[in-house]
Amino acid sequence: MIGGVQNIGRIPELQRRILFTFAMLGVYRIGSHIVTPGIDPDVVRATFERMAGTIFSLFNVFSGGALEQLSIFALGIMPYISASIIMQLLTAVVPALEALQKEGEQGRKKITQYTRYGTIVLALFQSFLIATALEGGQFGAGAVLNPGLGFKLMCMITLTSGTAFIMWLGEQITERGIGNGISLVIFAGIIIGVPGGIAQLVELVRTDQFSLLQALFLIGFVVLLTGFVVFVERGQRRIPIQHARRVVGRKMTQGGMSYFPLRVNTANVIPPIFASSILMFPLTIGQFSDMPRVNAFFQDYLDFGGVLYNVIYVALIIFFCFFYTAIVINPNDVADNIKRSGGFIPGIRPGKRTAEYIDHVLGRITLVGAVYVSVVCIIPVILSQRFGVPFYFGGTALLIVVGVGLDVIGQIEAHLVSRQYEGFVQGTRIRGRLGR
Repeated sequence: MIGGVQNIGRIPELQRRILFTFAMLGVYRIGSHIVTPGIDPDVVRATFERMAGTIFSLFNVFSGGALEQLSIFALGIMPYISASIIMQLLTAVVPALEALQKEGEQGRKKITQYTRYGTIVLALFQSFLIATALEGGQFGAGAVLNPGLGFKLMCMITLTSGTAFIMWLGEQITERGIGNGISLVIFAGIIIGVPGGIAQLVELVRTDQFSLLQALFLIGFVVLLTGFVVFVERGQRRIPIQHARRVVGRKMTQGGMSYFPLRVNTANVIPPIFASSILMFPLTIGQFSDMPRVNAFFQDYLDFGGVLYNVIYVALIIFFCFFYTAIVINPNDVADNIKRSGGFIPGIRPGKRTAEYIDHVLGRITLVGAVYVSVVCIIPVILSQRFGVPFYFGGTALLIVVGVGLDVIGQIEAHLVSRQYEGFVQGTRIRGRLGR
């Protein structure tokens, strides 16, 4: 890995991609500190300090503190993620969208366009709720300097435009930078809070609210949990595929053995993000509702970290692990591709039997992955809510940081390998010309 980092300086294209990614993330961080016009950020910040340990603190971590001070990027990328959930569900149940997805690149572009429209609609709705809550005093008295229709419209336009800009920013990083842009935006929001979390832990130790032994235990636990996440994220079940010799034209292709890899966590960080996004809607309504019964219901049954909340959270994670894996990997398509390439799984008949075998293996490994993701996401919640352990970032944030980090490293390595291969091919051609 160290040698690979040293080789980055020898590849101008890779340098440009990395610098472009850092520049775009820098723009995102600057925008996170531009306060929405017409509000008092100190009042809003004080309100969020009282909401510590709720669902809002979790999404404040994802937004890199933008939600806490209601900056122009306060909504973050969550409306886009929610719109993606809706489109994924609709694609699975609406035949027209399913047919559109199978059309190839043009169909996927059309679905992406629909997702963008859905993002704007959701952002307008969420910004309207925030503007209404600001005027209603839920964020503290005096949060709005000049309440009225003008403030609501300005707040909705500002926050929606911020979300649209972040969505565009993520797409630019994906196309011209390194890694998945949307994931990197969330990654940057989480990482920016690490120094603050360390400072809070030091302050707790200094004021004797947390002993040094407990702090060391927490650090060791985080290191072990991170190592466990890295180990599982890189784990895979490789299905062997035997290729027979084939005659193509006048040439005979050599047979051999290859593998079809199935990751333990195929869905990656999507399930916990989807689950958190879905839980955000009722909790937001409950937080800002003026009806005492609604508030009491959410406080008694769906409070962040409560028993029912944890059960629903785990259930949603498991559901989305299976759902997203089923969308990403279709056993029938995999079996058809293996058959077309002249391959077969040893001991398994090609065609339907191969699809059933892959589906069986995929189901078992997805169950293991779903349990793993649920455990990693729920343990920090239990530690922080039940035992008062200052685990600031949660399992979801840890999965995102590790997953995105591994993805970026993988893409950098792919660029390095591709560059070395191109250099090898070019050198072979030059030597061939000189030999002539």
